[in-house]
Amino acid sequence: MALHECPSTEGKRGGTAGVRARPQARDARVFFRVFPAASVHPPKGTTTGAAPVVNVPPFAKGTAMFKPVDSRVSFPKMEEEILTFWHRNAIFRRSIEERPEDRLFIFYEGPPTANARPGIHHVLSRVFKDLVPRYKTMRGYRVPRKGGWDTHGLPVELEIEKELGLKSKPEIEEYGIAAFNEKCKASVSRYVEEWTRLSERIAFWADYENPYVTYDNGYIETCWWIFKQMWDHGLVYQDHRVTPHCPRCGTSLSDHEVSQGYQDDTPDPSVFVKFRVKDEALFKRGHPRGMGFNDRMAIVAWTTTPWTLPGNTALAVKEDARYGIYQRGDDLLVVAEALAEKVFGEAVQPLMVIPGTFLVGMEYEPLYRPEELGHQVMRFGADGHLRKLDPGEPTAGLRKVISADYVSLDDGSGVVHTAPAFGADDFQCGKDHGLLFLQPVDLRGQVGEGLPGAGKFAKQADRDIEKDLEERGLLLKRSTIKHTYPFCWRCSTPLLYYAKPSWYIRTTRQKDSLLDGNGRINWYPEHIKAGRFGNWLENNIDWAVSRERYWGTPLPFWKCEDCGHAMCCGSKAEIVEQAIDRAKAEALDDFHRPYIDEILLRCEKCGGSARRVPEVADAWFDSGAMPY
Repeated sequence: MALHECPSTEGKRGGTAGVRARPQARDARVFFRVFPAASVHPPKGTTTGAAPVVNVPPFAKGTAMFKPVDSRVSFPKMEEEILTFWHRNAIFRRSIEERPEDRLFIFYEGPPTANARPGIHHVLSRVFKDLVPRYKTMRGYRVPRKGGWDTHGLPVELEIEKELGLKSKPEIEEYGIAAFNEKCKASVSRYVEEWTRLSERIAFWADYENPYVTYDNGYIETCWWIFKQMWDHGLVYQDHRVTPHCPRCGTSLSDHEVSQGYQDDTPDPSVFVKFRVKDEALFKRGHPRGMGFNDRMAIVAWTTTPWTLPGNTALAVKEDARYGIYQRGDDLLVVAEALAEKVFGEAVQPLMVIPGTFLVGMEYEPLYRPEELGHQVMRFGADGHLRKLDPGEPTAGLRKVISADYVSLDDGSGVVHTAPAFGADDFQCGKDHGLLFLQPVDLRGQVGEGLPGAGKFAKQADRDIEKDLEERGLLLKRSTIKHTYPFCWRCSTPLLYYAKPSWYIRTTRQKDSLLDGNGRINWYPEHIKAGRFGNWLENNIDWAVSRERYWGTPLPFWKCEDCGHAMCCGSKAEIVEQAIDRAKAEALDDFHRPYIDEILLRCEKCGGSARRVPEVADAWFDSGAMPY
């Protein structure tokens, strides 16, 4: 900032600091005064960047240069006096209005949720938020600072669940979605006054007289418009994928949310399981019929999630690895040769060594057959999509050994248990190899009927499954490991990786432009650019934007009940235009669930009745929609 001679400021408005200095031979102290922003410019006849002109004010002989400083000054009282001065003189408003309209720097606050009192940790984040707008204001920019309130999302719902003593989604639905959402709406403004008072007290400037509020119909409609723009550009789609799922909250979590809930040194079981192979399966792979093993051969697989074993539909091996057949008691066990000593705890010689290629395609006996217990069974088709098997359609011989690149020879047995319903890699293998798809654990994380641990939470059923396998002679060994595991960052429930249909935004299509934008940001500290944030962008996956909850922006997607055609509406006007009951749609004055769910549309493809999908949008989508 250029410094120059400034006239007296009595009666003039202030806001940006200019400087007067009086250098003296024997006393180099500098005297500072505050001058108006309007006077901060280079002196006439000089160019930008010219050296400052320093005015030396005259002082009468014997006059003190500084006013006396009280050693018992009260800083809180001083701050309150400054706040009073700001309010009395409308300093915040004038800091915007008295700067040129053609030199804008616009700030939208990343909004807090006011359903709880602010804590001391909020002070630091608000100070950081205030620094850049204040700096730009001092540089002469006109800086509107739009305050806002984040009102949707799971944190709000969880607080209301606690207040009402509700513990699950069925209990919420029994209570009533309308009544539940009304409670959520009332709660989000409960502590607005405390938040505003904190913001003012720490000198955080933002316009809270005209804030944006994410539950307003107008704001929701803006989100719908954004979805429609992306829909029209092919950036929104529904797919059956594995997502991190919280069984307590009953919804998926975004990649960012998962990163906030990892816990180190989490104990989990480590089990080595035997999958029996009948001689006939060996003969099909070319093994001589006169050299059978009397059905004593078993492939050993390792897992830390025994609860997923009933969903097993394949075993993955490393195609170019060597596998040994080792005799342990009456069993002939197949283990990667490089890992045999770790698995058996001692040096051991194989009876035979076979290549991974020999195992690929081999049939084996499943540990469990949930399809025979009434559980739904599906299979991946040639197009990669799941289809339900017809009643009585055989599944015998469909569980086989496959090859997978992710199989490691660093730990385990060199054989990976594969359950497409419970893992991203497993799910992809299911698509690639046309595997069966079995999901005998529901969205609440409860094990299905007829299986060990039935009715229990999945991770609590681990012991039941281990005990059952041990009694049947199918458990080689077990121990406990400690590793990093993801928990729900809101309720601390262990997350389950669970395959289910979700709605996605195709963020991967914008990967290059995101990386380019990141490269042009001046990061502090600098290592964030290519480190944590850069790595996150580099490994960007499509955004699972749907949430199976209640208090949020309803996704504006409708599906025909007859032909399955999906439609997107970008405004209330579009909904009214396509509504079967136009009058009901026009009367809609609350865009939340359950009211929006009652609006049926006419299918644009077959003329049938289309119903809105039940999901709401990730609350982070609300926050990011503000600039629109």
